[in-house]
Amino acid sequence: MNAPPVILLGAGGHGKVVLDLLRRIGRPVIGVCDPIFEHKAGGFWRGIPVLGGDGDLLCHATDTVELANGVGSLPGQSTRHHLHERFIALGYRFATLVHPCSVLSESVIMGRGAQVMAGCVIQADVQIGEGTLVNTAAHIDHDCQLGRHVHIAPGAVLSGGIRIADNVHIGPNATIIQGITIGAGAVIGAGTTVLHDLPEYHQLIGQAPRSPTPL
Repeated sequence: MNAPPVILLGAGGHGKVVLDLLRRIGRPVIGVCDPIFEHKAGGFWRGIPVLGGDGDLLCHATDTVELANGVGSLPGQSTRHHLHERFIALGYRFATLVHPCSVLSESVIMGRGAQVMAGCVIQADVQIGEGTLVNTAAHIDHDCQLGRHVHIAPGAVLSGGIRIADNVHIGPNATIIQGITIGAGAVIGAGTTVLHDLPEYHQLIGQAPRSPTPL
């Protein structure tokens, strides 16, 4: 069965990247919705029609289109998550997207609406939750479990057997060693090395301190 056409939600920076991905995999995109977009409905953005605000896609029946979440993810911002939940509650489906220039094991499991961007490497038996974004050139090793609406920012590295709960933000070029558990809502800053488990809503910025080495 052919995949249905896609409506993109969000015309910002991440929206551009998602649109490029959709074109690379041959998915037809019939328009973009963005409530703060500067162009009025009826115009064009990057060659696709501007449909208006998010509510304007409601004229499309839920079984005739899929949605692509083009809203980016930053610490402390829940717009991407809430947009997903709003339209799931209305009966819409979000496309699960994998860039053709990423490398995924055949045993990777992805939830509905998850996105894997260009240059990612994801190894055996990784589980990626609904709505989670694995951004450009992130590396995730074997047996990691990512919850719902997690953001793995560009260049982050997750070693094997890591457990990440819902709504966690892993910053660019962060590194998490094997076997670590990250609690829900935690934020790990750019370039941070994570050496120990983190509780819910914890914020870790910079390299985690090591225990003193006995003389």
